[in-house]
Amino acid sequence: MQEGVVIKSTGSWYEVRNDSGEVVLCRLRGKIRLDGIRTTNPISVGDKVLYEKENNKDTCVINKILPRHNVIVRKSVNLSKASHIIASNIDQAILVATIAQPRTSTGFIDRFLVTAEAYHIPTTIVFNKCDLYDEEQMSQAEELISTFEDIGYKSFMISAKTGYRCDELKEIMKDKVSLFSGHSGVGKSALVNRLDPNLNVRVGEISDVHEKGKHTTTFSQMFPLSFGGYIIDSPGIKEFGLYDMEKETLAQRFPEMRNLMHECKFSNCTHLHEPHCAIKDAVENNVIADWRYNDYCSMMED
Repeated sequence: MQEGVVIKSTGSWYEVRNDSGEVVLCRLRGKIRLDGIRTTNPISVGDKVLYEKENNKDTCVINKILPRHNVIVRKSVNLSKASHIIASNIDQAILVATIAQPRTSTGFIDRFLVTAEAYHIPTTIVFNKCDLYDEEQMSQAEELISTFEDIGYKSFMISAKTGYRCDELKEIMKDKVSLFSGHSGVGKSALVNRLDPNLNVRVGEISDVHEKGKHTTTFSQMFPLSFGGYIIDSPGIKEFGLYDMEKETLAQRFPEMRNLMHECKFSNCTHLHEPHCAIKDAVENNVIADWRYNDYCSMMED
């Protein structure tokens, strides 16, 4: 058997790149599907697998999925008790957001960040399309960036159209495996093409009706970057539902809350209704952003 990395997943067939750079088309051996994996995709882009050639065929079969270092996972849209793995074995995530056309909600951003925190995946947040922002939108972006920077996330405005600060993002991505994620329409594909024109990823349009993006990336796919490293371009996500996240540990996924939790009067404080709560006091004193706390409360309700 040979070892390789899954670079494209279409649901039933997988493209796998081996150590020599050869790309082979594989299917999944049926019995692996019966291992009780509650995911809509038992294999994801980034997975390391063992495969072998099928008899008298040009295709191969995957016999084993090797242990994952990490995953970015969300709740399946169709099956409430199942997960959907966006990517595995990544060095970092690049979350592409926008203030306009279409606006990315802080709830979406914070849900992504909480999931990344759970798997210890460093995340950079870039606000694309800054060339389109008016004065008010520019101010909103600066406020969000300031908050994210204060709690430890690299964050800045960028423009796929003009190339503004794209060189900075390339330096962050150099020689690493980076997941690109975000809503449909935030300009992920355009940004990928700006970073590495050789990739020529298809770019979509924005629907005029709801200012929502049209899906252009149908399947997750890993591309080698000309300046070193790999990028995993994933389909646009409408909603980011948390999967397998316990209420008792949710606050630990917020760095600014994690730093203050020990000051709460009760060790099992949920930071919702208990007295003498350091988190609520910090919100009251503008030490923790109220919108971050509101997103936390929303997640606790879910």
